Amino acid sequence: MRARAAAGEADDVNDTRVRLRRELERARARTHALTTVPDSELTAQHSVLMSPLVWDLAHIANQEESWLVRRVAGRAAVRDGIDEMYDALRHPRATRTELALLDPAGARAYAAEVRDATWEVLDDCDFDTELTRGGFVFAMIAQHEQQHDETMLATHQLRSGEPILDAPAAPRTGASPDPDRVVVPEGPFTMGTSDDPWALDNERPAHRVHVGAFVIDAAPVTNARYLRFVDDGGYDRRELWTEDGWAHRVEASLDAPLFWSRGEDGRWVTRRFGRRIPVRPDEPVVHVCFHEAEAFARWDGGRLPTEAEWEKAARWDTDTGESRRFPWGDDDPGPAHANLGQRHLGPAEVGAYPGGVSPLGVHQLIGDVWEWTSSRFLPYPGFRAFPYREYSEVFFGDDHRVLRGGSFGTDPVACRGTFRNWDLPIRRQIFAGFRVARDAEGASDV
Repeated sequence: MRARAAAGEADDVNDTRVRLRRELERARARTHALTTVPDSELTAQHSVLMSPLVWDLAHIANQEESWLVRRVAGRAAVRDGIDEMYDALRHPRATRTELALLDPAGARAYAAEVRDATWEVLDDCDFDTELTRGGFVFAMIAQHEQQHDETMLATHQLRSGEPILDAPAAPRTGASPDPDRVVVPEGPFTMGTSDDPWALDNERPAHRVHVGAFVIDAAPVTNARYLRFVDDGGYDRRELWTEDGWAHRVEASLDAPLFWSRGEDGRWVTRRFGRRIPVRPDEPVVHVCFHEAEAFARWDGGRLPTEAEWEKAARWDTDTGESRRFPWGDDDPGPAHANLGQRHLGPAEVGAYPGGVSPLGVHQLIGDVWEWTSSRFLPYPGFRAFPYREYSEVFFGDDHRVLRGGSFGTDPVACRGTFRNWDLPIRRQIFAGFRVARDAEGASDV
């Protein structure tokens, strides 16, 4: 019996090791694709909102070295004296070009050297500490790299010049959700997680939350819907905006989503990774800030959903009363479920992923666009910072709003029904859209 148990444990360890290697390799392949560009593109600062790509590349390696090579294995630093330079909290993005950064060749060599050491650490790991149990810290590093890959993808979107990236077009077929709004009944559900081994600290612990009945859009707000707001003077109607939102709209001269402009024929076009394309009516609107989303929701007679409402719509199983990992169930995301992982360089049309629909009939809660919620980024009851405060805790408070669901640029390893993203309410370079919620008593027209 003991021999069989030991063999089973060994199989589990090997399976974990194989899965972690696959995730780390996949992340590095994407990093390579995003940074295989001329050195001038790597070292340029394409926007003051973003780091030069070469900083991200070395930062990814530095985090991996710090956690896996030094903390898990107790080895000496691969390269001394650079931790401070690649500390994201010490240096604002706008000033990182002023640092004595590793050049492109040096950054690539550093990343490769660290990765060689990581494979040795992974092969030797028994996954028997709090930090390594279930492969957590290795998965944390894979998620960290994929998160920076999405950030680098946003940098590619902000750069000017000829297109560098390419991918197949996102699906443009699919039946629009019917009905276009869904009622979520009143009651409690389990929010967050205590048992997903790769979940990050701000997703923990699982806790029961009572949510009143509400109505939520069955799909993210589309460009066609958003254009009606624009054409109705939504950007000029002070009554639709909060005080902070209106002040930002005026200061930033907002009049349409970021990257939109009028073509020669007067129709709206958008710039997407160096290409000018028509604004497609049935795609989710993207590159809008929280204030724009909030103003649209008020114009539409609703509001943004709270974070708890969004998660209940995404995870609550009407038959079992339990919370799923994803809207479609507990299986990892696949190509039939959601638009994730940079398979495409833009959102798919609404209705394109019937395999990812929630039990209540809500579409595309995962992938395509991050979705703004009305909630501030705060800890859950019983939160414990792990393994370091700088991932989540230092950002808690009133400054940041929560986004949910992931975008076409989010990798599946960094996306779950419990995953929490956050950003400042003025940010538009992120791949963010939204959907509208309403109190249940406003559901008479559903």
